[in-house]
Amino acid sequence: MFRFAKAAVNISGQAVRQVRHGSTAPDFHAKYGNGLIVGGAVFCTAVWAFVLTQTGITWNLSPIGKVMPKEWREAESEE
Repeated sequence: MFRFAKAAVNISGQAVRQVRHGSTAPDFHAKYGNGLIVGGAVFCTAVWAFVLTQTGITWNLSPIGKVMPKEWREAESEE
């Protein structure tokens, strides 16, 4: 347990030093951010284009003209 605690303190100390002095590693978001966003948008658009055009799902976007009212039932007379 002591070795684990010592390693945790060492790692947290390194993190504090990086934050205080600035990280020396290249910034991931600056390097890959725009490419990831564009790639994700292209992928999402391609998947939805496939779903909308190729899967044969009937979407039923508008019920106008498709839903018909039920016929009124005549009241039964009790004579």
